[in-house]
Amino acid sequence: MNQKLFSKDFTLVVTGQIISLFGNAAVRFALPLYLLNQTGSSALYGAVTACAFIPAILLSPIGGIVADRVNKRNIMVILDFCTAGLILIFCILMNAVSLILLLTVTMMILYGIAGAYQPAVQSSIPALVSRDNFMAANSVINTISSFSALIGPVFGGILYSVYGLKPILFVCIACFALSAIMEIFIKIPFEKQADYGGVVKIVKTDFAQSVRFIRKDKPAVGKAVLTICGINLFLSAMIIVGMPYLITEVLDLKADLANRLYGFTQGALAAGGLAGGICAGVFSKKLNIERAGNLIVICALWVFPMGASLILFSSGIINYIVMTVCCFVIMLFSTVFTVQMMSFVQSETPRNMVGKVIAVIITVAMCAQPLGNALYGVLFEICNGFEFAVILFAGVISLIISLKAAKVFSKYFNEK
Repeated sequence: MNQKLFSKDFTLVVTGQIISLFGNAAVRFALPLYLLNQTGSSALYGAVTACAFIPAILLSPIGGIVADRVNKRNIMVILDFCTAGLILIFCILMNAVSLILLLTVTMMILYGIAGAYQPAVQSSIPALVSRDNFMAANSVINTISSFSALIGPVFGGILYSVYGLKPILFVCIACFALSAIMEIFIKIPFEKQADYGGVVKIVKTDFAQSVRFIRKDKPAVGKAVLTICGINLFLSAMIIVGMPYLITEVLDLKADLANRLYGFTQGALAAGGLAGGICAGVFSKKLNIERAGNLIVICALWVFPMGASLILFSSGIINYIVMTVCCFVIMLFSTVFTVQMMSFVQSETPRNMVGKVIAVIITVAMCAQPLGNALYGVLFEICNGFEFAVILFAGVISLIISLKAAKVFSKYFNEK
């Protein structure tokens, strides 16, 4: 059936995402930065952010299975209300219990909710738009995500440096509650699936079907997942751990200015995602999936100017500008790659398996993130004064992975 892109229900999904993701970006920016400011330890920062990813990895497959078996609207509504309640509990307890323990638990639950939430959003696209609009719809969702992530950290950085943590948290509570209320009015087509027996048997059967589909029916998807794992381990983790540590603790910048500038860097990453989402939508007809690997090669190449800048310049501002520009470009091309791969998966996967397959892809891709966060937390601590070596290491390994991936993608799709 032919559907216009911005139907009432898809528009409500997009609007809810704007509000929810804005709150998510702000709280994910503020909580780890607060921990870093209080402790000054990159190792502890890396360990906490690594722990935060574990529930997301564990809950993504469950979220995908649930997304295919439960009304996706209900999942979005319940999880947004739960997030608002979680942040409210954090506000109440933040001065009453151990900060490190509370932050670790809160971040783990936040990421766990996000892991269960995203398969519902991504798998709702094939149910709300026509096949011809998959690339455009994914571009819109990614653009909204990046726009929210752009405004969230910039707003959070300014508010945090002036008023501290709590005002940000109160704004985030309001965002999640409002998003949940809006999502109540979304209508997403839902078909009940066959019941294999108990919960454990359903999970095992659905997960096995998804893995078999990725490995045997669509091996190109499996190769893409392995590529993303490598990039998450050696490139994404370096940016996640390295940027806040370098900007707030290493570069010669005043504390208040450094916090504000880190917010702008987070905004630059989001702006790169925004630009990438727009480019993917505008050039959707011209983007060839067999050349998708070249986009990751470009990302890896833009790591090297960051390391070179630390060697050549002593100025904190110059190094900050170089890092921020590189982060923008890396995020731009990685977003185009993500949109291409997500659209490919949605178009090639049967409707009743979309949630499960996407969840498996997200889970496997995320598995490298905790290890990478912990690794770079330790590396930056060990290489104190030689942080450029850590960045160049990330660039070399990422370039090797991306060159191999580009060759594999080109060969597979040309033989198809």
